[in-house]
Amino acid sequence: MVYDAVRCVLPGEEFRGNADKSIPSDYFSAMLPGSAVKAEPVPDQLPENGGERKRKKKMRDRNPIPQIKDIHEIRAQFPLLAASGLVYLDNSATTQKPECVLKAMEDYYRNYNANPFRGLYSISEQATEAYEDARRSVSDFIHAADPSEIIFTRNATESLNLAAYSLGELLLKPGDEILVSIAEHHSNMLPWRLAAKRHGATVRYLEPDEEGLFSAETLENALCPKVKIAAVTHMSNIFGRVNDLKTFAEICHENGTLLAADGAQSVPHIPVDVQDLGVDFLAFSGHKMLGPMGIGVLYGKRELLTRMPPFLSGGEMIDMVTRDRIVYADIPHKFEAGTVNAADAVGLAEAVRFMENLGFDAMQEREEALTRRALEGMKAIRGVRVIGSGKARDHHGILTFVVEGVHPHDVAAIMDSEGIAVRAGHHCAQPLHAFLGIPSTTRASIMFYNTEEEIDRFLEVLSSVRRRMGYGG
Repeated sequence: MVYDAVRCVLPGEEFRGNADKSIPSDYFSAMLPGSAVKAEPVPDQLPENGGERKRKKKMRDRNPIPQIKDIHEIRAQFPLLAASGLVYLDNSATTQKPECVLKAMEDYYRNYNANPFRGLYSISEQATEAYEDARRSVSDFIHAADPSEIIFTRNATESLNLAAYSLGELLLKPGDEILVSIAEHHSNMLPWRLAAKRHGATVRYLEPDEEGLFSAETLENALCPKVKIAAVTHMSNIFGRVNDLKTFAEICHENGTLLAADGAQSVPHIPVDVQDLGVDFLAFSGHKMLGPMGIGVLYGKRELLTRMPPFLSGGEMIDMVTRDRIVYADIPHKFEAGTVNAADAVGLAEAVRFMENLGFDAMQEREEALTRRALEGMKAIRGVRVIGSGKARDHHGILTFVVEGVHPHDVAAIMDSEGIAVRAGHHCAQPLHAFLGIPSTTRASIMFYNTEEEIDRFLEVLSSVRRRMGYGG
């Protein structure tokens, strides 16, 4: 078996992982401030000549988005919001989709639907170009070093399963440890637990303070030479807290530990620069950032992805197959087995354009103002307790709460009866709820397209919940 930095060649046997279960000795030194060792620059795989730039401009001009200043004009871009009186406050679960995203996907299916990479005819080539243009858009959006570091998956869950499986095969051995924060969504916890079980490793947990804050000191104290991988959310889907991933990555790399981050909540709400953060992996979903369901992203550093074995096998992820030999394709295609989800990738790229057009400054300013309005109102309601920080800026639109004496499902049912959509349950974070001593909670999550009137309506109904359930006052 030969396994090098570009491809795997397997003469008559399946891949069994990296022989010495290690990563290059200079990998971490290349990440450390002031180090003399620098990662080699990655050449562009698809140089942008004049024709390429014109093609990209033509594709991006297909569904132009106006510069929208008024919230009602923004909401008019979202068919579901425009056509119903629903107060939608479940944006951490999934966001509504603007018309331009729906039209971009419809345009794909109506005008150039073909299997990307596989046809030597015009619409197949057009589909391939659209798919790779989407990859470049996402790469630019999170400031990856190269588009080949962007792998399309079904969702953040699949992205994290890919990372955990393939990295485990490459790196883990009996006695190793994986450090996971207790605040993780199950998607950034269970894949690492399965990887640990497969390789005889151990999972340990990092715990926050009562406001959901993980300190650098806590992380430093939890690390030891046995910890090969740390898994931490960028933004909690319960607290709304943003973790200092840049500092965390520096601490992890000094210990020889890789950092895998869940960006499902952060990428839609705050600017993300993966090179500046220094994370080794970042996963997120399209549907939480105005894009379609069924498309997700795994960002991974090129030097790791090239050495990791495939997660799925089959069509399109190979260069060559014989009876006794397999040569895998280069990244990112090595990790994208089968027919790719081109239509949803096109939709995701259009969602990225929409967000870029509005700008994070405007979106963040609006979301913080709405969060402050909601949080201050909730504090004034008897029997309501918000989980986490008392400061609106720490929540990033995520307000998880309990109502004294009322089950979260009843809270959600009352809200629904009044045309308000909120989330109730454990939010795929049962270990965190157990740590907090709360079996379940209700969550209202805000997006820039929500309005002050919607927040006031939510507060009005919330203030009536205990009375409706038979409590006085």
